[in-house]
Amino acid sequence: MTDLHTANKALIAPMRATMYDYDAENLLRVLDGICAPDTMFHLCDPFGDSIGAEAFLKNALAGLSAAWPDLERRDYIVMAGSDDHGHDWVGCGGYYTGTFLAPWLDIPPTGLPVAMRFHEFFRIVDGKVLELQALWDIPEVMMQARAWPMVPSLGREWHVPGPATCDGLVPGPYDPQVGEATKNIIIKMLTHLKKHPSQGGPEMMDMPQFWHERMSWYGPAGIGTGRGIAGFRNWHQIPFLNGMPDRGQYLDQITYHFFGDGNYAAVTGWPNMIQTVTHDGWLGIAPAGQRLNMRSLDFWRLENGRIRENWVLVDLLDVYKQLGVDVFARLREFNKARNMGTIHLPEWSSVWRPKTWILTGWLP
Repeated sequence: MTDLHTANKALIAPMRATMYDYDAENLLRVLDGICAPDTMFHLCDPFGDSIGAEAFLKNALAGLSAAWPDLERRDYIVMAGSDDHGHDWVGCGGYYTGTFLAPWLDIPPTGLPVAMRFHEFFRIVDGKVLELQALWDIPEVMMQARAWPMVPSLGREWHVPGPATCDGLVPGPYDPQVGEATKNIIIKMLTHLKKHPSQGGPEMMDMPQFWHERMSWYGPAGIGTGRGIAGFRNWHQIPFLNGMPDRGQYLDQITYHFFGDGNYAAVTGWPNMIQTVTHDGWLGIAPAGQRLNMRSLDFWRLENGRIRENWVLVDLLDVYKQLGVDVFARLREFNKARNMGTIHLPEWSSVWRPKTWILTGWLP
């Protein structure tokens, strides 16, 4: 008999397969089969929320597939588990890819392959998806189009890899003891992290206990990747805490959803961070005293009991919006002189016929 979490991963497998060879009509049929009529789709800025599979396709995927006609989904993490509130989740991490041939969200096309990282969490009840929470790394697309209108990242911007161990598609059967142990290590680690700065200096976080010395922290585009504890601290944590030192002080206003599967753990909260920009140092943002509700969907991979890899997506476009900065308005200003038309790539045979091949009779 298949256990619940293995069954839940199997439930969304047809959706993932249909989005690998993207077909909107088949995808709607699949989603109608696995989702309730009133399923809530929570998406990142600028899409917001929609109800029902058809609205989700029209709201988000229709525009993306029109801009990337050969749209393809690739998952490198698929895990599942129950949180402490009795909710059952499947977490997927990977990227969408295709050829960027038409404008999308006022981002100019490149005519070249493009990739956009996603983290998508499905809450499943009685064999139906009742909720999707999805963060798409849209700033990553802006950067690949050379159209990022905000401050440069401190960390490394690159094509973030999947798990080094190539085991992110966690197979069944589900082991509740291992999943629970992994989840609890992450919760303990985060409890220590939040001790600084409210309870003392950086040593309060005791990072070497939880983080591998060769750890990789894969942050969202706009922040970037840090390697090792020093890289994580310098390119993310120090400016983050300098700008918002009240991190971790509003836990009574957040509901966390942690779940574990094998060596992987995940968390959501929607939002799962509340803090105030009171000082300079983060993303070049002025310290306006603005309180932020931040959405973050995270994955961790443990290796010998410590964190070796951490994939983090934050809805940075929503953060900027709360701060009164319209990234898309600046994007339009930034790209006024760019060609925003659809790119039509010529067939090779009409533009390239090497003389050597013609002389030898290889080509007619």
